[in-house]
Amino acid sequence: MLIIQDVLIHDDVVQEKFLCQLDACQGACCWEGDWGAPLEAEEIPILVELLDRIRPYLTPEGRAVIEEKGPAVYYEEPGEYGTSLLDNGACSFLTYNALGIAQCGIEQAYNDGAVDFKKPISCHLYPIRIHTNPEVNFEALNYDRWDICSAACSNGAKAKLPLYRFAREALIRKYGEEFYEELDAAAQHLEK
Repeated sequence: MLIIQDVLIHDDVVQEKFLCQLDACQGACCWEGDWGAPLEAEEIPILVELLDRIRPYLTPEGRAVIEEKGPAVYYEEPGEYGTSLLDNGACSFLTYNALGIAQCGIEQAYNDGAVDFKKPISCHLYPIRIHTNPEVNFEALNYDRWDICSAACSNGAKAKLPLYRFAREALIRKYGEEFYEELDAAAQHLEK
C-alpha cells in the first residue's frame, strides 16, 4: 500500500497492467453491473445543469429514464448516488458508436464542446474505484477487477502499462498534477 497526500492506494493500482480494448469488451462497463456509475455530491447538480445540452446525445430510452428518475438515483446497497439506469441495467447516459461500441453521451457532448464536464470521475477513473469513509476523512483507491476487462489486462501487459498510468488524466483531474507526480515517483521507487 502507498499513501500519497492522505490517499491510500492499493498495490494493485501501481502493479497491475491495464489498457482498455473497447473492440473486445464493447464498453460493457457501461451496461453491466447492479448500480449506476457512482456520482460525487458535486457532480449531481452539474449533470442537472448541463442536462439540456447533453440530452441530444442520448438515446430516446436514456432520455425517458432521466425524465422519469432524474440523472442520479440513490442506491441503498452501496449507499451512494449513481447514474440512473435503463430497465436492462445500462446507464441512462449510454450511447453507441457506428461500430456498436458503448460510449458516454456526456463525453460525446464534451468532445463536441457542448459542455465542459467530461463525465463522472468514477467513469473516468475506471477500473480504479474510490472508497471513502467520511467520518474519518479517509479515501482509498482500489482496482475493481472484473472479467469483462480481461482483454484490457492482456493488452496492458503487452504494453507494460501500469493501471495508474492508464488512468493518468483522470487521477490528475481528481487529485492534481502534484499528486500524480508523487504517485509516479513512489511507484517507480517500488519497481527498483
